[in-house]
Amino acid sequence: MTVQESYEKMGADYDDVMSRLRTDDRIKRFLLRVADDQSFNNLVTSLKEHNMEEAFRAAHTLKGVSSNLSLMKLCKSATAITEMLRGKTEYSADLEPLLEQVRADYELTIECIKSID
Repeated sequence: MTVQESYEKMGADYDDVMSRLRTDDRIKRFLLRVADDQSFNNLVTSLKEHNMEEAFRAAHTLKGVSSNLSLMKLCKSATAITEMLRGKTEYSADLEPLLEQVRADYELTIECIKSID
């Protein structure tokens, strides 16, 4: 799969990222770093441990990474959970649907990244 096809499949904005990074090779290089980034895993672990400060930090990082690479679908769900976590000091079950959406978007993103030729 090409970088552009991957962006289309994962609900990302290829034209936007291309306007900033200029080549598929450069985009691919940064996308491969997303696959190695631990922000999503840190978010899941922090929520499991009810560490709200760390969960916020992980969600905010995931939001920033996805925004910088125009991964719009993942950015939207990461933004939603980041805002829900902002200033939150205690865990609550209302975070679970947001986490599941982030998980689905993240898994799709990683699957698409790994399928790039």
